[in-house]
Amino acid sequence: MIDNSDQVVEEHHGIPRWVTAAIVILAIISIAGLGLAWHNSTELQQAQQAFSGQMKTAADNSSQQVAALEQKLTQANATSNGLQSDLGVVEKRLRVTQSDLKKARDEEAKIKEENAQKLAQIDQIDTDVKNQLATKASTDDLNAVNGSVNNVKTDLEGTKSDLKMARSELGTLIARNHEEIDVLRRMGERDYVEFTVSGKNKPQKVGSITVELRSVDTKRNKFTVALTVDDTRTEKRDRTVDEPVVFYPRGSHQADEFVVNSVAKDKISGYISMPKNPQPATTAAASGG
Repeated sequence: MIDNSDQVVEEHHGIPRWVTAAIVILAIISIAGLGLAWHNSTELQQAQQAFSGQMKTAADNSSQQVAALEQKLTQANATSNGLQSDLGVVEKRLRVTQSDLKKARDEEAKIKEENAQKLAQIDQIDTDVKNQLATKASTDDLNAVNGSVNNVKTDLEGTKSDLKMARSELGTLIARNHEEIDVLRRMGERDYVEFTVSGKNKPQKVGSITVELRSVDTKRNKFTVALTVDDTRTEKRDRTVDEPVVFYPRGSHQADEFVVNSVAKDKISGYISMPKNPQPATTAAASGG
């Protein structure tokens, strides 16, 4: 009995080597698994963080885009409302314009009709007047008209006769007052410059010449003047009213005429007549007229 007990004790104290090796291997595997699990966990956390960041960025971008779209939508709505309001105003104005146009056309038609009626009335009145004039016309009326025409002709002939009588030595008509100067001016044959010289011995520019009054004899209607033409001074003594003084400007063979129509104390009035288109000449002279 004692021998069997010792054998059992020996069997319990002897652990196989493969068990120990297995335990070591299992421990190594466990440690490796823990390390791998820890590594995977770290990568997973990093991936989660990266994904969360991307999701946050995407969410921010989406929010900004949504906000921009909402702002554009708001602006589009405001523009649409404004256009609708403007369209409403245009429609109202269009209705008013069409109404005014219809009213204007109606008034135009009415005016045309009234004008047509008035023209018809005027034509009728004109016809009636002509008929009345034709009925009332008499020989006495015609004789009166003829007499008036004859009187006008007589006056015209008298005027022509007066004008023919007032001619200078050059054959030009001599005006005796402002009215006749206007008549000659309208005839257009010569140019006329009217003047009034006041005060003795006071040279005054008249047209292209200088006039200096030397003396006046109001009782005899005579005067004495000094004319300076192209720097040449010539004195004309005891000239009579309406008597032309003829002189030739330098470079022209057509004469100008100096005429005094009225005299008063230390004053003369008249005009100078000049040809419309003076013809140049190689020599010039002054005439005592």
